Amino acid sequence: MFRGRILAWALALGVFWFPARAADAPPKPPRGLPPVFWPAGNPYSRAKAELGRLLYFDARLSADGTVSCASCHDPKAAFTDGAPVSTGIKGQHGTRSAPTVINRVFGMAQFWDGRAASLEEQAKGPIANPVEMGMTHEAAVARIRGIAGYRPRFAAAFGSDAVDLDRIVKAIACFERTVISGNAPYDRYLAGDRQAMTAAQVRGMNVFVNKAKCDQCHEGANFTLNSYHNLGIGTDRPDPDAGRFAVTRDPRDWGAFKTPTLREIEHTAPYMHDGSLKTLADVIEFYDKGGIPNRNLDPAIKPLHLTARDKSDLVEFLKALGGEGWQQIAAPAQLPE
Repeated sequence: MFRGRILAWALALGVFWFPARAADAPPKPPRGLPPVFWPAGNPYSRAKAELGRLLYFDARLSADGTVSCASCHDPKAAFTDGAPVSTGIKGQHGTRSAPTVINRVFGMAQFWDGRAASLEEQAKGPIANPVEMGMTHEAAVARIRGIAGYRPRFAAAFGSDAVDLDRIVKAIACFERTVISGNAPYDRYLAGDRQAMTAAQVRGMNVFVNKAKCDQCHEGANFTLNSYHNLGIGTDRPDPDAGRFAVTRDPRDWGAFKTPTLREIEHTAPYMHDGSLKTLADVIEFYDKGGIPNRNLDPAIKPLHLTARDKSDLVEFLKALGGEGWQQIAAPAQLPE
């Protein structure tokens, strides 16, 4: 069920998995997840992941020192910010909801529209975005370079204390690849523990696969094919978000957005690329009605005709996708000075 395609994606992206030395091995993925594939140009090390954690929580990467990566992707909110759209420097609001960092290591392109090919490329974006962190890359590098406490951290991670943008984003991406979730009740159920899921969750799994056919898009170990679909969200507004079309300029991609993981979905509300649906029940009602008609609605989006019990059971099943592997991650007690 939900057979993944992680290996094929990894080969297509040119990333490979290398067994690390036991003393410096990456965290082992929890049950239900495939191996983590580390890019040949950015292999795991404990020192690099810890440097990345420090940088991830460091608001000094923003122009006014108020916004860090964790501001929009907070561990306390399952690596989101719990808001419909995110807030950057000077109280500015973006136009899209912050997706969770959890299990992005199993993704392909990053951002809702897939405009970044890797986590390293994604990490560059918010730093220089005038609405988010508002820095230039040059200014961000200069600021981190000027913090003496970071020098031994860079030396431990990269072999010298030189600071540049490439090393900053590699460290952040290395940390983010350790933010994973697995061993959910669903995983334990599949492994043979028939008490791991409730009767309602088992019924909901059957609705997910056989009646609603959610697994057409939410497939594989991470419950997403990383593909792009137009559900109609926002297309009924005066100035709709073009989504993937802004990247590809392909008319077939107008209004299409990436299918997110369903891992930890209970904890990452609100939902959709614009945060317009507040609860899982709202999401299921939206799909049950067949989305919002528009010129590019995905042909798979049709009314589902679910019963009230189907809907309730489906919500319960989605709750069974909350697992473990990320809850221990927290902000550093102190940042380098």
